[in-house]
Amino acid sequence: MTAITSEQPNRRDVLFLATGALTTVGTAAAVWPFVSQLNPDASTVAAGFPLEVDLAPLAEGQVIKVFWRGQPIFINHRTPKEIEAAQTADWKSMRDPQPDSERVKAGKEQWLVVSAICTHLGCIPTEHQGNFDGWFCQCHGSQYDSSGRIRLGPAPLNLALVPYKFTADDKILIGEA
Repeated sequence: MTAITSEQPNRRDVLFLATGALTTVGTAAAVWPFVSQLNPDASTVAAGFPLEVDLAPLAEGQVIKVFWRGQPIFINHRTPKEIEAAQTADWKSMRDPQPDSERVKAGKEQWLVVSAICTHLGCIPTEHQGNFDGWFCQCHGSQYDSSGRIRLGPAPLNLALVPYKFTADDKILIGEA
């Protein structure tokens, strides 16, 4: 008989180490989904952050829709005709009176940034339609002008303003004012 010393590795030691390593990897693989699910998902993280929008590609008269905090937002590059119509309209007689100057940034009157949700039933109006070349809600007939103010129909309020600021002449940051 030969004596086995503890200084020399044997088959049992190798099996013991392999089993321990495999157990450690298996435990980590089993625990990882539980730890990972504690983190907020990407849409939740993105919902809380401001949204930067490049306005350079927008042609005059074009309206785009972006999403911020899960809410659709209209960005309208208004034409001089739309700006003039919005500024000269008799806003004091409107249902929700508000001058155009309070709905846009001074010096940047060509840009209108408003919520794309109708204030009556939460529909999304279509742009450049209706009697006022603004927005028209197909669901119930509310009509908004080029400043997003309610002019006809059952909607009680103007399209809601969204907090934003210009970071450059052709970039805005929605979510910060």
